[in-house]
Amino acid sequence: MALLSGEGWLFLLRWFHFLAGITWIGILYYFNFVQTPFFAKAEAPVRTGMIAGGLVSTALWWFRWGAMFTFITGWLIIIDRMGRLGVGGFFDTSYGWAIFFGGILGSVMWFNVWFVIWPAQQVVMQSAAQVAKGSQAIPEAAARGARSGVASRTNTMLSIPMLFFMGAASHLPMFAQTSAGAKVGALILLAIVVAAVEFNALAGPATPDKAHGGKKMLATLNGTFVAGFVLTAILYFGLEILFP
Repeated sequence: MALLSGEGWLFLLRWFHFLAGITWIGILYYFNFVQTPFFAKAEAPVRTGMIAGGLVSTALWWFRWGAMFTFITGWLIIIDRMGRLGVGGFFDTSYGWAIFFGGILGSVMWFNVWFVIWPAQQVVMQSAAQVAKGSQAIPEAAARGARSGVASRTNTMLSIPMLFFMGAASHLPMFAQTSAGAKVGALILLAIVVAAVEFNALAGPATPDKAHGGKKMLATLNGTFVAGFVLTAILYFGLEILFP
C-alpha cells in the first residue's frame, strides 16, 4: 500500500501540514478581515458579549493549535529533506532556500501566536468576562489587546511572503548555484527582515495614535497588504541578487 511506504508517510505529513495551515491562516484572516473591523464599529456591549460568550475563545483555540500543528509538521518536512540531501545539499538548492525562508517566516508567526497574541487575548477575555458580570475591566486589557492587534497584523503581513516562498519551493526555481558568501548574505538578509518586523511588532507603543512608521502602516488592511507585498519583493529580489 502506497500510504504505508516512506513516501506515503511523507505525503501524509504534508497533507496534515496543509490542513493545519489552512485552519491557522484562515482564522488569522477571519480575525483581521472580519472580526476586527466588525468590533471597531460595534457598540461596547456587543463586543463584550461576543468575547465573553465564547466566540473569540473558540476561534483562538483553533487558531493557536492550527499554528502549532503547522509549525511541527512544517519543520518535520524540512528535517526530512535535510536528512535526504544533507544540510549542505539542502542549502545548495532553490527548494531548500525557498522552503527555509518560508519556514522561518512561519516560525516567527507561530511565536507571535503563542507568546504574544494568545497571552494578551487571555487578559482581554478575562476582562470582558468581568465586565459582563458587572465588575471593572482589567486596566491592562486595552494595552494588551492593542499589542495583540499589532502582532496579528504583523502575522497577516508575514503570511504574504511566507506563502510565496512555500509555493516557490516546488514551483518557481530561482537559481542554480550558490556560494558560501551568498549563503551568508541570504541568512543576514533574512535575519535583518525578521528582526525589523518583530521589533516593530513588539517594541514601543502599540496604539496607532501613538505609534509611528511601521505600526501606522499595519493599522489598516490596505497598509498591511502593501507591506506584505513589499516584504516579499525585498526577500525575493534579495535572493535573486545573492544567487544570480
